[in-house]
Amino acid sequence: MNSKAVFSILSGAALLPLSLYGVTGKKQPNVLIILADDLGWKDLHCTGSDYYETPNIDGIAAKGAVFTNAYAACQVSSPSRASILTGKTPARHGITTWIGEASGEEWRKMNRHTKMLPPDYNWRLSADELTLPEKLKEANYTTFMAGKWHLGDEQSTPEIHGFDINIGGWDSGSPHGGYFSPYDNPKLTDGPAGENLSMRLAKETSDFIKNHTETEREKPFFAYLSFYAVHSPIQTTKERWSYFRDKAEKNGISAEGFAIDRTLPVRQHQDNPVYAGLIRQMDDAVGVVLQQLKDSGIDDNTIIIFTSDNGGVSSGDNYSTSNLPLRGGKGRQWEGGLRVPFIIRYSPEIAAGISCDKPVIGMDIYPTILDYAGIKSVPKQHMDGISIRRVIENNRPEKVERELYWHFPHYANQGGEPSSVIRKGDWKLIYYHEDERCELYNLQLDESENEFLNPYYPQKVKELKKNLFRWMKKVDAKLPVVDPLYDPRKETAFRKQQQEQTLKRQSEIREKQLSPDWEPNATWWGSIID
Repeated sequence: MNSKAVFSILSGAALLPLSLYGVTGKKQPNVLIILADDLGWKDLHCTGSDYYETPNIDGIAAKGAVFTNAYAACQVSSPSRASILTGKTPARHGITTWIGEASGEEWRKMNRHTKMLPPDYNWRLSADELTLPEKLKEANYTTFMAGKWHLGDEQSTPEIHGFDINIGGWDSGSPHGGYFSPYDNPKLTDGPAGENLSMRLAKETSDFIKNHTETEREKPFFAYLSFYAVHSPIQTTKERWSYFRDKAEKNGISAEGFAIDRTLPVRQHQDNPVYAGLIRQMDDAVGVVLQQLKDSGIDDNTIIIFTSDNGGVSSGDNYSTSNLPLRGGKGRQWEGGLRVPFIIRYSPEIAAGISCDKPVIGMDIYPTILDYAGIKSVPKQHMDGISIRRVIENNRPEKVERELYWHFPHYANQGGEPSSVIRKGDWKLIYYHEDERCELYNLQLDESENEFLNPYYPQKVKELKKNLFRWMKKVDAKLPVVDPLYDPRKETAFRKQQQEQTLKRQSEIREKQLSPDWEPNATWWGSIID
């Protein structure tokens, strides 16, 4: 970064009335949200990776503000995505895990022998929500989305929730056909064999921007580029794999790739050449959209926000990345599962090269966009977010420490446990629903959450737990219940077998992917890059 500033959390930034835009000649800004799927906090070069390469996203960061303590609303995707579009925490909108996950007594069919049964949750985004695209449509914006939706079936489509145009968004949370055409996506026509999915979504977005600028230049747009990348199944081209395999070898390949952390093995190094190639493909796609903004002459009048829906996948799924020094990853209650990249650029309103360490969260996107666009806020809708405009533009002493909350009453494929979390200042408390235990951490002193401080700060535990329980009651958070059929011996045997088999299998996969003669599935190996 070119410079560093520390800002305070202050809400309620002054709004520029809509009528004033016409009077002053100032045009309402266009809005572009770029949402990656499962991209980790340290999966960009500009956020600290010395292995992955992301020059185009780095370029957004260099001209905008980077938040180093930014959080997703949840450690899994559907809840976080709903929170971005509604401004509400998952416990309020009711989508508390990824849509399609089992709950209640159906959970037993997963044969994981857990102590608790997760509660039921909403399987679609409610029509009662006034979503961000709906609010922007009221302000004369044309709305467009390309990519992942995963917020419901045919009764809860992007079109129903305010998008004029939807390309590729349906009920699936992963790319059914993989990252190369044919896509097996009813909302996306197939391209030529080998066409890359991320690039296709970027070109669709670029075409929308070009056409809109040529035909409706005086009307602002909201574009939501919601990549399926870097969600599993991870895939790349032979050229990209080869490049990043050689880079991993040059950096030095560690003999040990994984370590058990409570429930599952966790990847310890960023050395996955397939995942690195997938990230670079997504970054190339971002570059296409950025170039179109320049070519259309609207680069400086477009708010760009880049973020991810949850932490990187260090355990479970494809065991793709390492989030170290943060503990855990997607699906887990530690920082690696919740903290994400967050970059906002709006030239010349936001100075270039800002790095901000104040905590922000996905629900803040909704009110922040309204603030910069001069649209009247709707606090009853985005009640769990604040505009971070003053966070960016002012450097004032912090008056009140903001409290952030998470509620995940489920088990995650990646090893996460039913838990609720509060962060206040540098303090973080995790409450586990299985046995009512707590873990207290000070993130300023122990970012990796290696040592819980309960014995040393019992009053802090009491304070944060009280605040957390008050909040859960306020939002009517649904809780898991103890399974009367629970057998701890079966759970112990299952976990032991799972850990041993998974560690062996993932170690073998890592070794093969890093070998010079590795050959993956032929259906994507011969694919084209662009």
